[in-house]
Amino acid sequence: MPRPDDDGATVDLRMPLLALAAWLGALVAHGLGAVGLWVAAAVPVAAGAGLRRRRGAGRATEQGSSAAPAVPAAAAVAALVLAVSGAVTLVHEARVAHNPVARLALDGAVATVEGVVTSDPRTVAGRFGDRVLVRLDVRTVTGRGRTHALSTPVVLIGGDAWRQVPLGSRVRTSGLLRPSDGSDAAALLLARGDPVRVARPHPGWRAAAAVRSSLRRSVAHLPDDQRALVPALVDGDDTRVDEDLADDFRVTGLTHLLAVSGTNLTLLVGFLLVLARWVGVRGRWLHLVGALGIAGFVLLARTEPSVVRAAVMGAVALLGLGRNGRQRGTRGLGVAVVVLLLVQPGLAVSVGFALSALATGGILLLGPPWRDALARWLPRWVAEAIAVPATAQLACTPLVAAISGQVSLVAVAANLAAAPVVGPATVLGLAAGLLGLVSDAVGRVAGTVAGWCVAWLVSVARHGAALPSAALDWGTGMVPLAVLTVLTVVVALVGPRLLARPTTGLASGAVLLLAVLVRPPVPGWPPDGWVMVACDVGQGDALVLRAGPHTGVVVDAGPDPGAVDDCLRRLEVTRVPLLVLTHFHADHVDGIDGVLHGRAVGAVETTRLQDPPQGVREVAAATAADGLAARPATYAATRTIGDVTLQVLWPTSDSPTVGPGDGSTANEASVVLLAEVRGVRILLSGDIEPEGQEALARSLPGLRVDVLKVPHHGSRYQDLDFLLSLGARVALVSVGADNDYGHPSADTLVPLEATGARVLRTDLDGDLVVVERDGHLGTVTGR
Repeated sequence: MPRPDDDGATVDLRMPLLALAAWLGALVAHGLGAVGLWVAAAVPVAAGAGLRRRRGAGRATEQGSSAAPAVPAAAAVAALVLAVSGAVTLVHEARVAHNPVARLALDGAVATVEGVVTSDPRTVAGRFGDRVLVRLDVRTVTGRGRTHALSTPVVLIGGDAWRQVPLGSRVRTSGLLRPSDGSDAAALLLARGDPVRVARPHPGWRAAAAVRSSLRRSVAHLPDDQRALVPALVDGDDTRVDEDLADDFRVTGLTHLLAVSGTNLTLLVGFLLVLARWVGVRGRWLHLVGALGIAGFVLLARTEPSVVRAAVMGAVALLGLGRNGRQRGTRGLGVAVVVLLLVQPGLAVSVGFALSALATGGILLLGPPWRDALARWLPRWVAEAIAVPATAQLACTPLVAAISGQVSLVAVAANLAAAPVVGPATVLGLAAGLLGLVSDAVGRVAGTVAGWCVAWLVSVARHGAALPSAALDWGTGMVPLAVLTVLTVVVALVGPRLLARPTTGLASGAVLLLAVLVRPPVPGWPPDGWVMVACDVGQGDALVLRAGPHTGVVVDAGPDPGAVDDCLRRLEVTRVPLLVLTHFHADHVDGIDGVLHGRAVGAVETTRLQDPPQGVREVAAATAADGLAARPATYAATRTIGDVTLQVLWPTSDSPTVGPGDGSTANEASVVLLAEVRGVRILLSGDIEPEGQEALARSLPGLRVDVLKVPHHGSRYQDLDFLLSLGARVALVSVGADNDYGHPSADTLVPLEATGARVLRTDLDGDLVVVERDGHLGTVTGR
């Protein structure tokens, strides 16, 4: 199905349509299995046959068309591609799910495995401290008295020793096998003990590791943000990027710079080709240089599926930059998607893969019309600089909204501002890594200049994210996403017409600028008479008590600085006279920077128990940076802060201050507060466990409250007699959707509902607001 492009040539859409068929086949096979696959494959065949019969009838009355047979033939090819892609997906999933490792995992067996490390170590937060996650390609497994030889992916979670294992090493370890949550790994291995190295990585991996190490040395003297960002740009090593900065990059649409993407490859290999031409390389030898550059990029950035995907998409982008680029690029994109899905069927459900394909397709299909429209009144290079990020962002907008619930309004401007330094920073960063192998001093010079470039990126991200309406909150339900998709299509079609004239083009830019600089009012938010809000921050707690105009007492900060900051902004809270952190688990303290950022905070209080250590250190660092010092809440103390009266009920003054170091006793040491706001009595219970609840029941007989913040995200481990005795009319559960802990439990919620209490949950209802109007208690939810 060729389509005329703007230059009179045709854009061949046959390969992209076959790519969609392959993608659909993989998705159907993944979600509906073999029966669904065959039904889906039959649809295009039946449609093609129906069209052929209709055209055949038409030929009987008027001489017909010789092109008629092409329709059923195309439908048959699409059905074949769909069926093959789906069949490959089924075979891949069966191979992963039905092998000896998967069977041992179903039995919860302890096994010894030997395999090759295929990913860099990553830190994952656990309930009792950080752990290290790596991926293994298991070659042998011994369990239940038998040894099996195979090749299957496994996700391993282990201790600190796994941080020191180089990529490509062959290792041996043992541990408990558990079933995997996804189809891309046969099992989850909870390793016991340190890894035993069986063989070193091959020379290619060692060379790539040397370059990465040299790159880190070359920027080690730079400020923290620059030291973290240069490796992220060059090889996707984002392990040192601060969470707040990463959130700013997300809001401004610059996240692709922090991960391995096609942009990285396009810049690095493109620079390599320029050098090759400069020294006289021509013809087919340039293709060889490009191929070697792609292979080197994959080795440098690791051969994980996301890296391979980025390399392929980058290669497609290079095609698009060449002669007859739009035609070759769209054809190359279609081929790339089909090949990648056949080699790695799991990419069909990968968000990164979808974003890469959409962005590349947007640039190739929408970019030229937008560029040509702008070029009627702007220099061509300016038109292209605007059109490329705009069309890439537009194509990805519905999917980004489905993931984050937001639409970035500053993404295009931020990418335009960042574009001039991305290339130099990437190329100079690679040069620093290579030159550092010869001389640390020379490598440091190149690394310093690369650091200056990324300093501009940091400035763009931070200032862009701080704008009043940098991102527009958008629902993730079917209706909001359908509306957004329709709007995206309309903008894609109407965009060139609006941009073709200076008046309408500049007016469109002015409207977007106004939307970014002026925060639109949210009707009815915050609700009149609000006294307390349980912010929707995912799996964690962040509670706000209204102390006065633009003033709130905050209890816990949740796991994400951006989420709690957004909640406080929506409530128009600019002053926080008191921040209470009930205990030091990550889901209660990791968002502390979001509370402190841009607000006047008077004091910070915590539990007496200084455990787990990582949470304690994080709170200390954040408060010190703001000129504050956290201190333990005083047992039985009562104070009034504006409209809020607070009394500390727990922990007692003789409770421990030192824990075991793994956070296992932190919940029981949660600060429990009894608050009263405008006559509404509220019990804020942190994550206190049944033993502590029982102690409270003994020390506070007859305690009654209007509102209960249900302890520990609605866990089933509760002293129900105590909770039910409180007589709460409203019970609020702060909990994240699809969490791994089984929160909240029906064993807790059903008895509360049976008392007549209204039970609300942040995972279902969004922000939970308690309101008091004329002596009456009510609730409002964000959804």
